[in-house]
Amino acid sequence: MMNIMHPALRRLDLNLLPVFDAVYRYRSVRLAADELAMSTSALSHALSRLRTALNDPLFYREGHRMCPSVYATQLAPSIASALKFLNQELTPQPEFSPATTTERLQIAITDFTAFCIFPALMEKLQYDAPGLGFDLVYLPHSPALTELLAGEIDLALGFSTPDEVRHPELDEIDWFRDEYVVISNKSRSALTLEDYLAARHLVVTPWNEKQGVIDLQLEQMGYTRQIAIKTPSMLSAPFIVARSDLLMAIPRFAAEKVMPAVDITLFALPFDIAPFEVKIYSHKRSGKRGATSWLQATLQTLAQEIKSGR
Repeated sequence: MMNIMHPALRRLDLNLLPVFDAVYRYRSVRLAADELAMSTSALSHALSRLRTALNDPLFYREGHRMCPSVYATQLAPSIASALKFLNQELTPQPEFSPATTTERLQIAITDFTAFCIFPALMEKLQYDAPGLGFDLVYLPHSPALTELLAGEIDLALGFSTPDEVRHPELDEIDWFRDEYVVISNKSRSALTLEDYLAARHLVVTPWNEKQGVIDLQLEQMGYTRQIAIKTPSMLSAPFIVARSDLLMAIPRFAAEKVMPAVDITLFALPFDIAPFEVKIYSHKRSGKRGATSWLQATLQTLAQEIKSGR
């Protein structure tokens, strides 16, 4: 025989429970009806249905008071507790208000995405959402699928990889697109494809990946390059390049930001390649949907401002 879940609840109209609770507290049909915005006749009818369903008189009239039966006295604390719990849990989520929020978002980053995004973002949010806080953690891999699905982080800011597979539980937004350029020390005055292939290279691998988009593209062209050093840190890399003969491919935005601080020269990448793309990943069932949706919209606006202000 098939199991029937919650048999007692299935035969009971749960709308009758607030009626029981109100009559028990007020010991009055009239006062209970007033609280529930019902007529006394409608409440009396509901009470009659509840008596039938529970096979107990529940309340006896003594003068102007409704006195509970022994069974009703036993039921009352549990019903009151259940109604309080459900009322709290089923309260609609408030609309997200950036001006008054004190939420904290856990965001997975690389040092590049933090460098690209957070200086301009925090400048903007100090006026628009001063109470919104962030806990930044390094992105263990892109798109941090496991962490997003587990609810350990609210957003991931990462760049797309050649082997990336879209997951139906994740939303992704193309946030920032940029072209790759090459940086070198100040002694170099030109850069051809032959120069590029003959040089030694520094490669940033935030997830210790074996092959990135540059090397995949070169492989498709029938070339390889000599990689002298791999590092997970994009921000330390230009300082290494400035003191060595190494070349480094880097998004233009980052190269132009670090040039005032380090002695490097910028060249166009001497072959065609797809642009560098940063994406925003979030879980479709995020518990902080209002905050994450607002932040994603803010980031998209910010991306346009960053591009126009370059």
